[in-house]
Amino acid sequence: MTLEVIYVTRHGFRSNWLVDHTNGSYSSTLRSPTGIAADPALTAHGVDQAKELAQRLVTADPPIGRVYSSLYFRCLQTVEPFVRSASSPPPSEPEDAERGTTRRHLQRQLQVRGETGLGEWYGSAPFEHPVPASLATLESHFPSLLDRDYQPAVVPTRMGESVDELHDRLAVTLERLIAECDRDGIRAVLLCSHAAPIIALGRVLTGYMPESIEVEDFRAFTCGLSVFRRRKGASSGANGPHTAMKPTSMSASAPRAKTVADSNNNNNNSSSSSSSSSSSSGASNSSNLLGSTPGTSKQTFKAGTDDLQGAESDPRQQGLHAPVVWRGGHGVGGGWNCELNSDCSHLSQGEERGWRFSGDESFKDAPASKSMLDAGISLGVVVEGNKESGKSHRKSSTGGGSRL
Repeated sequence: MTLEVIYVTRHGFRSNWLVDHTNGSYSSTLRSPTGIAADPALTAHGVDQAKELAQRLVTADPPIGRVYSSLYFRCLQTVEPFVRSASSPPPSEPEDAERGTTRRHLQRQLQVRGETGLGEWYGSAPFEHPVPASLATLESHFPSLLDRDYQPAVVPTRMGESVDELHDRLAVTLERLIAECDRDGIRAVLLCSHAAPIIALGRVLTGYMPESIEVEDFRAFTCGLSVFRRRKGASSGANGPHTAMKPTSMSASAPRAKTVADSNNNNNNSSSSSSSSSSSSGASNSSNLLGSTPGTSKQTFKAGTDDLQGAESDPRQQGLHAPVVWRGGHGVGGGWNCELNSDCSHLSQGEERGWRFSGDESFKDAPASKSMLDAGISLGVVVEGNKESGKSHRKSSTGGGSRL
């Protein structure tokens, strides 16, 4: 059995933080539960969003058999209601000894695998960016939620990343997570991350990179839900494109490590033209909803603030830009089709606080006149969502987060 479906969600509505790009000083008005300014908790509204998301996820078909999440507090807060709910059988459903190894039994074992490769994106900077809290600290806030034996596949650099480097990081991370799920017979997995990584994730899975980095192809509303289904005949070792859509490419302005994907993309560029943003992303307006049926070895140390201080020498950063073929329509793991694009029909308030790229977002290029920035909002462009996409307006909704 191989992985069939990847569910992707962004954390809920969070509190803000500020960073002085001139010296790398992070601060926040509200104290973070972990004491890290760039690690805020969800707002009360964000907590409500997470609960509504959990209600949606428990109806997933195929059911979610594994959860990977960024280790930032807001992401763990977001997936906690679902994991807690999925880890216990409904009170009205009696125990059945003969079904001891069925879905319900497996759900009682569900824990979150903290994956730093899904962590927040910080633009390139001349200073070190924050890292998540230690597992010991997080365990005190989320008892028994985290799989303490899991070791992250990828550790991002603390000096920030260019847009291209972010996409390469997600390609390596997803290749390893998909292979891990294939190996363990997991049919469906949930990934919880942040706005920029989620956009990059959609591109890496489908294999299509827009000409302009600012194209709003994959969306990332708070607690929105995206669904990616594996292309027929695809597997972790599959490399060829599986759709007739023409690939597009991005003209990178920042230097990065040369990869096999670059060579492949260059070859495609010489013979293909740009397609529309909706075609290039591989995302669709599918009406399929959850609940219905639509058609490497790791190191021996833990991830966390104390453990990631020396991230620059972390062996898991070696090969971060290794040759992972995903551009030109390939997609990691054989390629995936997007069936839902940050759908928010399960949320009372619909689409909120979306985001898209705006240039390379480098801290080095931030205007000196604007020394204090909310690293998750002022960098990039906030996308105002369609409030009528929520469940309170579902009868009049025309698609909401499912459309591009």
